[in-house]
Amino acid sequence: MAAALFACAAPACGLDSAFAPADPQAVDASVPAVTDDAGRTPDGSLGAENDTGATKDASPAPVDADSPCVPGPLTPTDVAPKNASFSILVSGQTAWVHDDQKAAGYFHTYDALVPKAGTAAHKVHVFLPRGYAGGGCKRYPVVYMNDGNTSFWPGGAANKTWGVAEVLGDAYTKRTVREVIVVAIEPVERNREYTHTPWLPGEACCGASVYASLLGDALVPFVDAAYRTKKGRADTFVLGSSHGGLSAFFVAARRPDVFGGAIAMSSSFWVGQDDRVTGSIGGPLSGSALIAQVGAGLAASNKPRLYLDWGLVRDGGFHNAVIEERATARGREMATLLEGAPYGYVRGRDLFTVEDPRGEHEEISWGRRLGGALAAIVGP
Repeated sequence: MAAALFACAAPACGLDSAFAPADPQAVDASVPAVTDDAGRTPDGSLGAENDTGATKDASPAPVDADSPCVPGPLTPTDVAPKNASFSILVSGQTAWVHDDQKAAGYFHTYDALVPKAGTAAHKVHVFLPRGYAGGGCKRYPVVYMNDGNTSFWPGGAANKTWGVAEVLGDAYTKRTVREVIVVAIEPVERNREYTHTPWLPGEACCGASVYASLLGDALVPFVDAAYRTKKGRADTFVLGSSHGGLSAFFVAARRPDVFGGAIAMSSSFWVGQDDRVTGSIGGPLSGSALIAQVGAGLAASNKPRLYLDWGLVRDGGFHNAVIEERATARGREMATLLEGAPYGYVRGRDLFTVEDPRGEHEEISWGRRLGGALAAIVGP
């Protein structure tokens, strides 16, 4: 198996030469550590103090498939001062436009986005590149991100953040990643939406296929219609970690017609196989409910490109000692499984794996590795 993660020189890929994993197959794809964002966290009344009270209709004008340019929604740099916000209508949905002065871009936040009639409402943050505000005809790839409550601001059980805006700002400066639109979806019932099979007594489960349909059949079409995106699977990606990483893997493999790649960090491939409470270990992934539900997509001619990683830190509590240990064991197993028949993945071509000696089961570690993961899957 190839020792190099990317088919390019390390500086161009943002690789850290100080990262020296013991496993010869493991390569560091980290970017400089991301500090927590001290900015405010938008909530259900985002910007109410500064809202002008006027709702602007920013719905794009209808265009045909051959049109080179779709008018974009109203942008904050035209009207809003620093830390102010205002509401707009985008394809009939209310969004709050707010600019937190991030170098990489600004936000449209939907408090209750229903991308298609009959689908569940979710809070969704759309992070637009700074250049989007200028209008024009430039289109952007899109990364759909799970656990949107921790992507840009501190949140979740640990009150930590990936610092996605800062990661992208660094990547854009280094020219290691194309400018992208990030669509960060906050879960409504995380365990149910992100899991595909029963995994822990008393915990919700088994909504993964419904969530995959929500993204593939409702959210992606909505975003493609409302924003200047590069339409098509080659420029549409999904990202997540832990249960969200399991979901990203599931969504891309279930819907390779929509998603061309997935970034799945510290993924819960152990769900349905291993008991994290008793420590009992189940059977191989080859016979798992996960492979039964997504194996066809992984073996398809249009199978998604995959980035998988895990961390090697085992002290610091249950999440590192147990959950990340299971993520490591099952991540290694999944990578080996994907290389065999009938899947035929090749590391360094359509499968990228990273072991992080400093990696913990938390957002700071995932954010630190995100730049390299985006370089591999989205591309410079």
